[in-house]
Amino acid sequence: MVDGLGGNDAAYHAFLKSLSVHLRGFLRVRLARLPDDVEDLVQETLLAVHNQRHTYDPGQPLTAWIHAIARYKLVDLLRRRAGREVLNDPLDEELDVFVASENEASDARRDLAKLLEQLPDRQRLPIVHMKLEGLSVAETARVTGMSEAAVKVGVHRGLKALAELIRSTDENR
Repeated sequence: MVDGLGGNDAAYHAFLKSLSVHLRGFLRVRLARLPDDVEDLVQETLLAVHNQRHTYDPGQPLTAWIHAIARYKLVDLLRRRAGREVLNDPLDEELDVFVASENEASDARRDLAKLLEQLPDRQRLPIVHMKLEGLSVAETARVTGMSEAAVKVGVHRGLKALAELIRSTDENR
């Protein structure tokens, strides 16, 4: 990557080629139930890495920077899919409504994604990176461009807002 940034086209081409292999493995694990989407997401991530290469700081770990971009692309894909799935939810038989969901974890992730979409970025992004992806405060600050204090405040306020959204959802049932 660094050689490529310095103008070495052959090194940059080799970097992108090896990165695509790494990304396929990274994303295949995370998209085990959506194997058809892996290659599209690899290409989207490679394009984003290429377009944002000027933002990479050679003093920072390359893998963390790339994984952050890949996670953003993955979240975007899941958000798009969740939106389509909600619009195309079939109603088969009347009794199916009473059957317990076999995919409770999937349902919970979709519900959480819907709730998170209602939060402003300054609250949603710190929660996604720290609480869902496991990044530290410093890593989240670097990825989002927010200060560490703003990340902490965003998580605190965002969790309070999520709790309120859940309470209001429960009251409306």
